[in-house]
Amino acid sequence: MKSQTEDERKRDPSEGPHMYDAIVIGAGPAGLQAALTLGRMHRSTLLLDSGEYRNGTVRHMHNVVANDGTPPAEFRATARAQLAEYSDVAIRDVGAQTVTAIDGGHSVMLADGDAVDARHVILATGVADDLPSVPGLQELWGTKAFSCPFCDGHEHAGRSIGILGPAPRAEHLIGLLGRIVSDITVFPVEATFTADEARTLEELGARVSPEPVTAVAPDADGVRVTTASTEHSVAGVFVAAASLRHRAPFADQLGLQMLPSGSIEVDDFGRTSLPGVYAAGDLAHRASLPGPMASVLLAAAAGQMAAVGVIQSLMTP
Repeated sequence: MKSQTEDERKRDPSEGPHMYDAIVIGAGPAGLQAALTLGRMHRSTLLLDSGEYRNGTVRHMHNVVANDGTPPAEFRATARAQLAEYSDVAIRDVGAQTVTAIDGGHSVMLADGDAVDARHVILATGVADDLPSVPGLQELWGTKAFSCPFCDGHEHAGRSIGILGPAPRAEHLIGLLGRIVSDITVFPVEATFTADEARTLEELGARVSPEPVTAVAPDADGVRVTTASTEHSVAGVFVAAASLRHRAPFADQLGLQMLPSGSIEVDDFGRTSLPGVYAAGDLAHRASLPGPMASVLLAAAAGQMAAVGVIQSLMTP
């Protein structure tokens, strides 16, 4: 396969080739790593950054080796500064609206009305958390209300926490957080727990509120959790009732094979059911896993593998 000439590699990225080797949609950890891997292999790449991120409200990311405690915005800024050193990688601060198949690749319609083409597309748009309808919860999300014990559990070591949501997921969170925090109170959302559910949670060492949560609000350095007749002060709350949805409509647009978890099915190299389309990050996983594994490192690793898959495909005559 003919490689790019030195002049082609030095082309101003803002001009872009007629058809990129790859367009990466999404500039979180998965998309940033995919673009870096493609750039280091001198593959013409366009990275699209909509400016919307799942961790947009998070002050510090954790459980990321060499970056534990780094603000996500700082992480993204560093990644983009490093990508600027690769002349084969162009970055545009614009979202994508549609992805359609064309002869030899795919065309991506951008939110600004422009259209760009590529031989391959990597979907890295991630997911969004749909929270239960608890007044005040959205305002605390990512700062005092969380979902991931691996990401935010340690910061509550030796302190009291609340868990909001149904019993089965609450049981799982108690198992993970019980050895870290001092005590746990579980609050149902909307409907009260059954007697059996309450007994099981109590046997795991948690206190159980007999009334559903009606509101949450900041309280000094913690959270005030309100029910119909009581108020509780905790250091933070973990939400067991959130659900995930794709941030972008591309899986439906392209008719990609989906998994029971609601994620895009991919193979080890991020390949989806549609040739030329790859997916990486929280919106996709292999069928051998029960669901997406929300992690900065795992998302970046998936982005790298998807980029390797693209490179392998480009090497095939």
